[in-house]
Amino acid sequence: MGKSKSIIKLTIVLLIIALGTYTVLFGLNLNMFGYKIEYPSALDADYGIRQGLDLVGGSAITYEAQTEGMELSAEELDSSMESVKNVLRNRLDSLGYSEATVSRQGENRVRVEIPSIQDPEEAVRTLGQTAKLTFQDSQGNVVLEASAVKSAAARFGQTSETGAAQHYVELNLNSDGVEAFAAATKNAASKPQGENFIAIMLDDQVISQPSVGSEYASSGINSESCVISGGFTDASQTSELAALINSGNLPFSIKDVELRSIGPTLGERALETSLLAAGIGILLVLVFMLIAYRLMGFMADLALVAYIGIVVFIMSYFRINLSLPGIAGIILSVGMAVDANVIIFARIREELALGKTIKASMELGFNRAFIAIIDANITTMIAAIVLYYFGTGTVQGFAVTLGIGTLVSMFTAIIVTKFLLRQMVNLNLRNPKLYSGVKGGKKDDE
Repeated sequence: MGKSKSIIKLTIVLLIIALGTYTVLFGLNLNMFGYKIEYPSALDADYGIRQGLDLVGGSAITYEAQTEGMELSAEELDSSMESVKNVLRNRLDSLGYSEATVSRQGENRVRVEIPSIQDPEEAVRTLGQTAKLTFQDSQGNVVLEASAVKSAAARFGQTSETGAAQHYVELNLNSDGVEAFAAATKNAASKPQGENFIAIMLDDQVISQPSVGSEYASSGINSESCVISGGFTDASQTSELAALINSGNLPFSIKDVELRSIGPTLGERALETSLLAAGIGILLVLVFMLIAYRLMGFMADLALVAYIGIVVFIMSYFRINLSLPGIAGIILSVGMAVDANVIIFARIREELALGKTIKASMELGFNRAFIAIIDANITTMIAAIVLYYFGTGTVQGFAVTLGIGTLVSMFTAIIVTKFLLRQMVNLNLRNPKLYSGVKGGKKDDE
């Protein structure tokens, strides 16, 4: 009975690994029992992993500061242009384009390069307008500047004790903003239906117009944290609004004066050759593990395939930008995943050499390797976090893929590999020669 259960478990896991890997790489489109199952390929440019400027090119936008009629010294202009640069950088990061580049050009221009978007006009729409963000009442009076908002975040959950879970945006205001917002919402709440709103404006365009309930007519919303809710149907809408609010105030308006598409900085075949090199490296690792560790190596290879599928799925689902440094981060974490298995298998071999059974050696090997694996991966995660926090652009891309790969490698090495090997033991594959080339070990648990 135990052997049958192991066969079933092993079959299910192998099917999940095979189907998951196929779906991630090639997509899935099925019609079964009246239900349509559809998942785009992770390599689909519109739905999958975003690719960096170095791999697929993109669009370049040059913005120029509109300072006519303004008396700015050279120092003030330089400081303001740095603010423009930082605002654009933050806006790109909030939209998920961490691989985009933002650089100064001359005294009053900033150049933005956004990967994957080949149409410059679309790039401008994606980046959004670059005018000042304001909060206005129904009469068009500015009641709050964007500088009063410390942060905005997309959330999902209940906004009241009795309400249903929904998508909403949470605003956090500074002290000046709390006072101004309380007065504005108190005034808006006392107005008739249709005028009881605070409009969030970007230039002359309304990006959101939340109403203020009558319950705030006496005191207004007098809190550092407040909620914009209602009318949001999915997370992308709240994320977009939060990103626009977080973009902050520009010291003056800027205008796009040059739009053009750009090719891959590493050449047209950069992605193809990079993936080929990665594939060859991974294939050699799979062969080495199989030769060096036999059945254990084969199970590690299956876990490595699962690792690649999980990493690609995460990057596709969250639309993470992938550049050449990002590919390097993935390959490095592949090495760490294999290294964790090597540590475990070395411990198992040591136990077999001492004459222990396969089952006992396996449990002891995993237990004794656990702390070493955790310590090594924690130090790598610390490095990835520091790189992401202090880095920009492709450095952040490397940090993201390294961090994701490290976490997934721990899961596959400690959980998946262990599960697969346990099923081998439960199937009575307990001959030490299948697991190790060392002398010693017992075939049974006698």
